[in-house]
Amino acid sequence: MANTAVSLSIAARMTLNMHSLNNEGGEGNQIQTRMVDIVGDDGLLHTVNAISGDMLKHVLMEHFYRRAREEGLSLCAGCQQFDANRINADSDFIKGAGDTGAALIDGLLQRCAMDDVGGILVTEGGRSVPRKSVCEFGWVVALPERVRTDSYFHVKYALERGPGAARKEESNEHKGANLGQSIFHRPASSGVYAVVCHVELSRVGYNDIAQRYAISAEERQRRTRVLLESLLYSFLEFNGAMRSTQLPHLLALEGFISTSDTATPAPLVSPLLGGSDEPQAYREQAEAIVRALNGTGPQHVRLQTFDTLAEFSQQMRSLIDSITPEAASA
Repeated sequence: MANTAVSLSIAARMTLNMHSLNNEGGEGNQIQTRMVDIVGDDGLLHTVNAISGDMLKHVLMEHFYRRAREEGLSLCAGCQQFDANRINADSDFIKGAGDTGAALIDGLLQRCAMDDVGGILVTEGGRSVPRKSVCEFGWVVALPERVRTDSYFHVKYALERGPGAARKEESNEHKGANLGQSIFHRPASSGVYAVVCHVELSRVGYNDIAQRYAISAEERQRRTRVLLESLLYSFLEFNGAMRSTQLPHLLALEGFISTSDTATPAPLVSPLLGGSDEPQAYREQAEAIVRALNGTGPQHVRLQTFDTLAEFSQQMRSLIDSITPEAASA
């Protein structure tokens, strides 16, 4: 049975152990992890470990790129190479693109599924024409008092040690090559993190300037399916920094998925709500919002809760197999 949807939201609490997915840089031999200041459920400021929404968006688009190639979706020359400049790196498109915003966006949507769902600012050729992303991610932030970050000692083992090896490294031939034994410190964080995501499914293939669809309904369906699969994969394979030696332990995932088949927004409540004392508060509020939005009329807004990664995967698979993107309101 097909389900129509205009928008979809995901809110979840994710328990990650020993990860270093997002770092700010390094100073000397010390890598500095990402830290942000937030207001907790108690109304006080807290400094917590975090993963930027940019990182999650990149993870999503990496999965979308792979699936788009497998499914034969249209990709511009830049996206075929996973170029960060995307359609700006497609010289053939830039040469033939129209000067007006509506015509350019029509061509962009027809040419590239990745620029359609991921968004892009077309700047090549003196232009400044935006395509807003269909997907929105917030910062993944740890719950105060439910996270710990520490720095761990590491060493690069060298077979040659002692004065002779030191003199060799200091020689002009090898100077700066870092061939000797060296020590360094890497951070790792463990905690419960709040994740929020919103997807405007009705905008897949939609020209916001001309207020019309630039691709067929069949193509919209294909792109929507790949997008939702990529969103699922983003939780199953949480990419980021230092995964070669600090692959995160995803211990738990619980939250809700909400959908709406009208212009009524799919509710999204931050999992920071309730803090450590009331872990179900954000889900309870979301359920109350859904009841208020639907009232006694048609049930246009729906919400499903999940308590494990397996339940989340099953619910997403059900949506992927049945969902049809509803047309945007003119």
